[in-house]
Parts: sequence; structure tokens; C-alpha cells
Amino acid sequence: MFFVKSRFLNIFYLSLFCTFSYALSQLNFISNLNYTNNLELLIGKGSNLPSSWIGTKEVNKDIPILILAGHADSQGLAGSGTSGESVDKFGLDPMDPEISDELFWNLKLQESIVKIGKKRGLNIRSYDPGIRNIDDANDPKTNWSVGKKFAQTGGYAIEIHFDSYGHYGVGAGLIPPFFEQPNTIDESIARKFGRFPISFRGGLGAPRRQIRILEIGKLEGSLEKNLRNLKTRQKTIKLISNELVKAFLHGIHSNALFNPTLDVVDTFLPAKYL
Repeated sequence: MFFVKSRFLNIFYLSLFCTFSYALSQLNFISNLNYTNNLELLIGKGSNLPSSWIGTKEVNKDIPILILAGHADSQGLAGSGTSGESVDKFGLDPMDPEISDELFWNLKLQESIVKIGKKRGLNIRSYDPGIRNIDDANDPKTNWSVGKKFAQTGGYAIEIHFDSYGHYGVGAGLIPPFFEQPNTIDESIARKFGRFPISFRGGLGAPRRQIRILEIGKLEGSLEKNLRNLKTRQKTIKLISNELVKAFLHGIHSNALFNPTLDVVDTFLPAKYL
């Protein structure tokens, strides 16, 4: 009887120790941060895929801009977006059990970008289908349908994404429209975040509908840790949003792209293209 009781206690204490160790490891994963205001250090490397496009087409100074949250209408088994390194690799709980972590952050950024963009004078808005899984990609309520219609009327539609972690993803960068000459906004964003080839993966659904895709970065490492940590979350979202809004403004006022007389913070260094 004593042996059974002792064995039970040993198992209990071992289980308690393992639970405590796991919780501590997850706490360390989140708290071990090195926050930076440098966008490149935060989002990691951009795409290094061969890409030769340059956005030179001028845009209207009051061009309407539509911000879409990637995967907002595809939360079924396929196409829901990445769960991120924290959930898949380290076993943390998802930010919202009803949606992928990628969509969770896409929605947060969408809201922030529009809010900051309006304050900076952009003609900017957002769209959220509200329905989290629409099987028909051509349903009029999907991101693709609304974005395509918006682009056909002269607007600039862009879908926000985070790339997969590890070797599954490529990194940060803009995927331009498939059947349209890239414009100065595309060029400005690509200089800030990186660029993907136009024909990436044979031409994705959004770019084939004239909707740009912006991969903010891989959902891993410092980027994801700083998003998940309550102390750095808002600063991280605001930093990314501010940088994208600045890229919009530089692209609209396209002389800023190559004007060497601007202040350092407003000047792009000459880019090299593959």
C-alpha cells in the first residue's frame, strides 16, 4: 500500500514539474524580447526570389485605397492562413480559437493602417466580409470579388498577409498585380518591404484580380513575439502600419522616390534589381 501511494506521489510531482517547466518555457519564449523600431530588423529578411519589375506608372494623388485582411473569408480547413511558429512549433494557444493567428494579426493591422492612413490624409478604407468561410471564391462578398471591383474602378486594392514560418515561407515583400503595370505605390512598398516576382507560384488568385498582396514577414521569431507580448503589441502594430502608410504617401507623391534632396527619413536609397 505504501509503495502504491509513494509511486502515485512520484508521478504526481513529476507531472506537476513538467507542467511548471512547460509554462515557464512558454513565458520565457514570450518575454525574451529585443524590441526594435527598425522595420527591417523586426520583420526579417525580404523575399530573395528573382524579380525584375519596377513600378513606374503614376497614380492619382487622391487614389482610393482598399485594405483587405488576408484569409478573412477562408477560415475552413484549406486556405485559413498560417497558425504561426508560436502555435505550431511551441504549442502556445492561438490568439483566437475561431480563426488562424495570421488572420488575427491581419485584422489588427487592417484596422490600424486605415486609422493612421486617414489621419495622414489618404483616401483609404477597409472591407471585412464578416463571414469567415465563403466556399465560392467568386461570391460577391469575398475579398477577391470586392477587391477586383474596386481595382476595376481605378482603386488600389491590397491584401495584408503574414508569411509562413521557417522553410515554409519566403519572407516579406509585395506581390504586384498580374495583368497590370506596377505603379509607383507598388514600387514604394517594395522598397520598404521587399518584392516578389509577379508570377509567384504561377500567379496567385488575388494578383490575377488586380489585388496586391503584401507579406509583412514570416510569422515567427521577434516579429511574432513582439506581436504576442502585451507590452510591445501596440508599438509593433503601429510601427508596421506607419511604415506602410509612409510608403503609400511616397508612392503617391512619386517624386519622393528618387529625390535625393529630401530629409534622410524620407529618402529611399537607390535599389538594385535582380
